[in-house]
Amino acid sequence: MATVERELRENDEAYFDGAEGPQERSFDTRLLREPTSVLPVRKPLVLSRFHSVTDAIRAMQSEHRGVVLVSEDGTQHSRVVGIFTERDVLFKIVDQGRNPATLPLSEVMTSDPECLRDDEAIAEVLRMMSVGGFRHVPIVDPEGRPVHVVSVRDVVEFLVEAFPQEVLNRGGDRTSAREGG
Repeated sequence: MATVERELRENDEAYFDGAEGPQERSFDTRLLREPTSVLPVRKPLVLSRFHSVTDAIRAMQSEHRGVVLVSEDGTQHSRVVGIFTERDVLFKIVDQGRNPATLPLSEVMTSDPECLRDDEAIAEVLRMMSVGGFRHVPIVDPEGRPVHVVSVRDVVEFLVEAFPQEVLNRGGDRTSAREGG
């Protein structure tokens, strides 16, 4: 990441020190070729298909996450077999009037989710999110074991860090309530 930061700093200096004043700067697409490992990530929440939906919801609440990965044995040492998200809570449980305390994850998770390896480019994460409508993309090792999950928030934080001048210095007095409290 240090190389990317140095290049961005040099680009910023050229941009802001131009003889004709500030110029319009185009997006540096080299960032999109960086591997997902440069994104801010946290260890994934991993449960087994036999855990209850309540277990998953409590884990997501306590860790402030919107996703749980489901592995064969409920640990990071086995292959990802499913994904369970906050959207599943809304559309497969609440909307259907099901009891989360007695409902196993296997009945409501998305089986065999699309995953990426950790050496894949950020552009591939963005493609999956855009084309597939995903908010979370599981990142796995070559054996299919969970490494981390890239969320939309992770990508946004990365872009804000990469382009602080363009994002944080926009001006205006905008306030907003945080989504989800």
